[in-house]
Amino acid sequence: MRMLNASIVLYHPDWQQVTDLTEVILQSNYVHRVFWIDNSPSPQSPESLDSRIEYRHNPYNMGYGAAHNIAIRESIYDDIPYHLVINPDIILTKDALETMLLFIKQHPEVGSLMPKVTYPDGRLQHLCKLLPTPWDVFGRRFLPKRWMEKNNQTYEMHRSGYDKLMNIPYLSGCFMLLRTQAVQKARLFDERFFMYPEDMDLTRRIHRDYLTVFFPHATIIHNHEKASYKSLKMLWIHMVNMCRYFNKWGWFYDPERQLFNQTAIREYL
Repeated sequence: MRMLNASIVLYHPDWQQVTDLTEVILQSNYVHRVFWIDNSPSPQSPESLDSRIEYRHNPYNMGYGAAHNIAIRESIYDDIPYHLVINPDIILTKDALETMLLFIKQHPEVGSLMPKVTYPDGRLQHLCKLLPTPWDVFGRRFLPKRWMEKNNQTYEMHRSGYDKLMNIPYLSGCFMLLRTQAVQKARLFDERFFMYPEDMDLTRRIHRDYLTVFFPHATIIHNHEKASYKSLKMLWIHMVNMCRYFNKWGWFYDPERQLFNQTAIREYL
């Protein structure tokens, strides 16, 4: 049964990395199509592609969420029940993917799912987060790490143990297994965000009507680049788009943020 589409957004990609990931995804009999949405300045696709791979090139870099929306709309149009948003720097197995698919299929209340994510050396990535305040975002970027340590541990939900199912208001966009109906109801990624806050914005909108689940029973590896920590250009993009996020939801007055965060803290911390 073909019940999953996947999309990978590319920009000057490492094609070996992309093809290796795609081959694993296509091993699953549940996969209908894999979309390569290329935001690079010029087309770069390998000449020979599997018939289930659809390559789309954008003549200009439209941003991460907007590019994924191209593929998500195809899933909606074709009535594909699940859609996987995945970064090219992810390593996963066919078994992990199918374990997650089986879970979300059996739990119609789940709108979005993220597995346990580790670095290549096995260290846990703390990608379950509360909805951020301006202090969470700007303090952790520009203040000494020791000043923010306790705050970050709460924001990233360290005390939860990352060892149980959790309903979290902000899940990382590096791997989002989405129920197509849920993302359609939430109206897809907000294309005003070029990069960075589009995942928290979408998760919190899905979280209103569905569970947005951290699923510890499957693990993937993420070669997390943290580009905005290495490039002033990416830092600027990050900060500009975070300002857009707070302009949308509220800088200091955001009652939904308070409700979602208090619920997560009460249940898991």
